[in-house]
Amino acid sequence: MRVLIADSGSTKCDWILVDETGQVFRKFSTMGFNPYFHDAQSISEELSSSPIVQELAASVTHIFFYGAGSSTEQMCGIVYEGLSRVFDCAEIVVDHDLDGAAFSTYDGEPGITCIIGTGSNSCYFDGSVVSEEVPALAYILGDEASGSYFGKKLLAAWMYKKLPAAMAKAFDEKFGLSKDDMFERVYRQSDANVFLASFMPFIGKFREEPIVAAWLAEGFDAFLDVHVKCFDDWAERPIHFVGSIGHYFEAELREALERKGMHFGRIVRKPIDGLAAYHVEHVFPKLPSEVDSDEAS
Repeated sequence: MRVLIADSGSTKCDWILVDETGQVFRKFSTMGFNPYFHDAQSISEELSSSPIVQELAASVTHIFFYGAGSSTEQMCGIVYEGLSRVFDCAEIVVDHDLDGAAFSTYDGEPGITCIIGTGSNSCYFDGSVVSEEVPALAYILGDEASGSYFGKKLLAAWMYKKLPAAMAKAFDEKFGLSKDDMFERVYRQSDANVFLASFMPFIGKFREEPIVAAWLAEGFDAFLDVHVKCFDDWAERPIHFVGSIGHYFEAELREALERKGMHFGRIVRKPIDGLAAYHVEHVFPKLPSEVDSDEAS
């Protein structure tokens, strides 16, 4: 058995190839696949262009794909179709990135797991069932505290001429964007959420600026109010985080949790290793063995 496990955000997808014992054969990354922005054809074309995928495709027996946007049967079907065109010999399971996040942070106790990366979301995992109380509204209506959320804050402040002089000068020198450029990327081209989130390294360099500190506090507070307090026992449970924003802005996130009287759990920048360990312990033992399959045939 050779199992490929994937954890995909809208920007990047991490893959790990393991066997039933958890032995790791390969780790690699591709662009992220979100069915709200990528159709089956674009997914299959992107994967087919990867030399690593070409090398592995024929030997993979199972795929467990956890991705942003894969939250309904229809959306999962888009990703499934794209994967099946490339991995035509594999049994494929496509599920939400929330499930993957919950599995990767599970420590044997019920807890709340939050994703804060390009987008944001949360779930509760009791060890058996992953449940969601409020929906993710994506980068236009929601995604509080995400890269796209803070990217919007930055671009709006730049266009409204609200940035400190040194920060505005650095922005102009680094990006050289006009208002028309920004409108084109945000309102007319695909992957606007990824474009907005791409400004997070720049924002991070100015995290000590009062305006940026205010964005971070406001964003994290809003996220916790909407996506954590929605769970009845939030005050008693550990709050885990997955994603780059939680990783790079851990200090500000901890301060927000303290303000809200919440219990900090774990921050996992890349959940792929924890996801693999969870599958070895909890999922693989339930799969039909190759011996069983041979006997049945």
